[in-house]
Amino acid sequence: MTNSDSDLLSTSRSILVIGAGELGMPVLRSIAGRAPQEGATVSVMLRESTVTSEAPEKQRDIAELRELGVDIVTGDLVKNSLDELASLFSAYDTVIGCAGIAAGIQTPMKVAKAALQAGLPRYFPWQFGVDFEIIGRGSPQDIFDSQLDVRELLRAQDKTEWVIISTGMFMNYLFEPGSGMVDLATDTVTALGTLDTAVTLTTPEDIGMLTADILFAKPRIRNEIVYIAGDTVTYGEVADTLEDVLKRPFKRVEWSVPFLLDELGNDPDNMTRKYRAVFAQGRGVSWDKTQTYNYRHGIPMTDLRNWVAANLGAK
Repeated sequence: MTNSDSDLLSTSRSILVIGAGELGMPVLRSIAGRAPQEGATVSVMLRESTVTSEAPEKQRDIAELRELGVDIVTGDLVKNSLDELASLFSAYDTVIGCAGIAAGIQTPMKVAKAALQAGLPRYFPWQFGVDFEIIGRGSPQDIFDSQLDVRELLRAQDKTEWVIISTGMFMNYLFEPGSGMVDLATDTVTALGTLDTAVTLTTPEDIGMLTADILFAKPRIRNEIVYIAGDTVTYGEVADTLEDVLKRPFKRVEWSVPFLLDELGNDPDNMTRKYRAVFAQGRGVSWDKTQTYNYRHGIPMTDLRNWVAANLGAK
């Protein structure tokens, strides 16, 4: 690391965000909001089918992106070759991956290799989630091994700076029917593991806000895993919070690790069951809020109580 004045400045001036979904849109809103004062431009890479879609929600997103001043470029993480992706990335100094893992287990490495081949000064891989290193290799969720492969690749070189933002679980996912954790229809909280197992939760909106803050931070954040958290709670505390805010009782159920591993064994390709088994084991899925970037910088975040009050209180 040099001590030159330029070293203290953020390098990110020409930014490409991959994807505009549940996380991509909040990230784009926050970065586009900061871009003018930072002298930066923001682009988003979307599939051609997304840009031309007649689905009302897609059209709304495209209209909002244009209103935000975000330039839209077309590309496809699956269909484009590594060389094509590298060529596309080479027009930017920073690429931020927000496409999730729906594109498949090989995609994180393909995108990382394209970022290095492009000679990108700075790369934020899609690793918005848990602490893969504490979880370790060979966990029930095999895609975590591919995320560790990406980290090894990035650490083994010194041309492209990287930043990883660890967020825990998206807070709203806790309440999605498919997650199995909170069932509002039956007022039941199902703990993955035990009621004392903890999980870190952050809203996509807060992740977007902090991604922009970390992106433009001075001195520049480089080659670092940055931990953020809206809240860290046990499943028992989730039930207590729901009861306290919503003023009604909640039943508590535990899904043990052996039970969830058996379920996964009966349906080994089920992505949700892979996640459940990892979260039930309780390693690398939570961290102390006082050790986070947002806590150190005094940035207010949405905690579980506030989320429940704002989103469920009137129901």
